[in-house]
Amino acid sequence: MSAVGVHMDRFAGKKAVVTGAAQGIGLAVARRLAAEAAQLTLVDRSELVHEAAAALGAHSVTVDLEAWAGAEEAVSAALEHHGRIDVLVNNVGGAINFKPFTAFSAQEIQAEVTRSLLTTLWSCRAVLPAMTAQGHGVIVNVSSTATRGIHRIPYSAAKGGINALTASLALEYADAGVRVVATAPGGTEAPPRRIPRGTPAPRSARESDWFQAHIDQTLASTLMKRYGTLDEQAATICFLASDEASYITGTVLPVAGGDQG
Repeated sequence: MSAVGVHMDRFAGKKAVVTGAAQGIGLAVARRLAAEAAQLTLVDRSELVHEAAAALGAHSVTVDLEAWAGAEEAVSAALEHHGRIDVLVNNVGGAINFKPFTAFSAQEIQAEVTRSLLTTLWSCRAVLPAMTAQGHGVIVNVSSTATRGIHRIPYSAAKGGINALTASLALEYADAGVRVVATAPGGTEAPPRRIPRGTPAPRSARESDWFQAHIDQTLASTLMKRYGTLDEQAATICFLASDEASYITGTVLPVAGGDQG
């Protein structure tokens, strides 16, 4: 990655875990952490995570974080490899369907909540015993400004859960030396996905209009009237994970060009 904005050795000696690290924001975070000297475990359910890890000299694990067993396995593997976990970045999530709420089936609602809330909930539960035992740690959750958005209400609700989880865990574990923070990205430009999100192709002009409406609303809600970049998202996540943010906990920081979510 470009040296612009990178703080050399900021994470020297730190052991970090990044979930959803095979592409997108997770991969950008992994690249920046590696450039800043962190020792990494990259986690994803796609085998592509091993390719990313090889390029960064990192350790990698393939698990499904939508289940408790996957989170438990990922944390155990990271602890076995590095001995401790100083930083956990919970990046797994992402809206699947884009349509009015009453068009969602019960199964679709469950899928959205499982992907965008339970993955983070399980991973926090898995890592906290190790962090409390060592007396320090930082958890950075990735939320979204879609908590105030249209045509992805189950996803919005899941990310609202991330905000509540962040605030409550910060309160509960401050005395144990653990900081819990979050970013709330807005729309973010990214290369074509190598791992499909699972969003069905529009079957009609109406469904295409539903999808476009959420994009239009996202742009309209940001004061800067543009999408962010992967580097802009990763820079904020890494700042919150660093010792520079040592007096910040329980905060959800919007990274969305002025959209507060």
